Amino acid sequence: MLNVGAHPPCQHTMPDEAADQSALRLAAGPAARYDPLMHPPRDSTDADVAIVGGGPAGLMAAIAAAERRRRVTLFEQLDRPGAKLLASGGGRCNLTNTLNESAFMARFGRNGRFMQPALAAMGSKRLRAFFARLGVPTACRDGLHVYPASDSAVTVQSALWRRCRELGVRVLLGARVSDLWLEGGRLAGLVAGPQRFRAGRVVLATGGAGYPDLGGGRSGYDLAARTGHRIVEPSAALAPLRLAQSWPRRCAGVGLAAARVWIDLPGQPRAGVTGELLVTHSGLSGPAVLDLSGQVAVLLRDHNPVPLRVDLSPGVSADQWLARFEEWSVRQGRRIVRVLLSGHLPRRLAEVICEQAGLAPQAPAATLARGQRRALAELLTGLPVTVTATGGFERAMVTRGGVSLKDVDPRTLASRRLGGLFIAGELLDLDGPCGGFNLQWAFASGWLAGSNAAGRDEQE
Repeated sequence: MLNVGAHPPCQHTMPDEAADQSALRLAAGPAARYDPLMHPPRDSTDADVAIVGGGPAGLMAAIAAAERRRRVTLFEQLDRPGAKLLASGGGRCNLTNTLNESAFMARFGRNGRFMQPALAAMGSKRLRAFFARLGVPTACRDGLHVYPASDSAVTVQSALWRRCRELGVRVLLGARVSDLWLEGGRLAGLVAGPQRFRAGRVVLATGGAGYPDLGGGRSGYDLAARTGHRIVEPSAALAPLRLAQSWPRRCAGVGLAAARVWIDLPGQPRAGVTGELLVTHSGLSGPAVLDLSGQVAVLLRDHNPVPLRVDLSPGVSADQWLARFEEWSVRQGRRIVRVLLSGHLPRRLAEVICEQAGLAPQAPAATLARGQRRALAELLTGLPVTVTATGGFERAMVTRGGVSLKDVDPRTLASRRLGGLFIAGELLDLDGPCGGFNLQWAFASGWLAGSNAAGRDEQE
């Protein structure tokens, strides 16, 4: 479960909808030419290590194993590797962040310590050094979020792809792995299309179910489940929320630099999540909402709809708002309340708040009754909204749930259920908030899994 609470806003990870759609078009469309086989087919289909999935975790696993002089074959179901990577951060690719290891793991909740060995092998500093070695310098302009200096995910994807080519990784594009190949109960390789591919070690790095057009789906869960792994039911995380209320349509595109959002149900922390908020045509998005959406998705199974509250001005209490209204009444009594409120909130949102408090459109500050002031203060510090659905896997940047961590050894990411199998990245039941957390986990876990699948210590 996510460890929710106030945190520095990851303003660069949730672009406006136009930028978001532009990044998705870039990821889905051809940015470079790829051959169906990056290398000519070998006479043998044997490999020392087979990687299933060509996203950030899979590419890192392939590089880690190949740098240890292993014969590596990578299977990617799309016609290009790293499609989701190209769409990350609105096309800018928030690679990681500068939090220390303990703070980083805490943001993943009670299971965060599972990732400690992976972070020890490829933490933030090592990851930045790794990309610098590949010719991709990084920049941290706000002191927290780390991006490629180019501000382009293409440079990251291209560098990983180029490194695979340099190391002789055999990449099969448009190759959907349908099953793992067992002989006498032991892992012998995998099946893709009509062909069996022998490999002594296999790394599952298929990613989650989000953004099906960019390769998301259940294939990795199915492969793991068929070999005895327990699956925590996947749900959409880092996804926008759809509301029952109609007012968001009037405020679509309105954003707040900071808002506090919490789930208004017993047992849910009132601290919630503080960060940027974006109003969409159908509901809410932005980092504050995205970080809470995974828990909302889980709750929607049993508590549909799910009530939320939104503090539109964190740090300003209801009593402070009441004092402000009193001051308006005395010093600016002739001015219209919604105009005064527009000095603190976007105009369209201020109009909605005044309407919900029962104020006439032209109500002057001097006419505010005590009950109206109280209603305004309560709405500003806890606007009630009702979530009927998330954006679903079609809009989910991350998947919550996946292969149970109990079935995987955190020291190596080797399966506890099937010898020779390793599992990395989003396929595991571990997800974090926006802001470079999930990509860092993908890179680090891919590196650890690939290193150990190669049969040598990850520090070599």
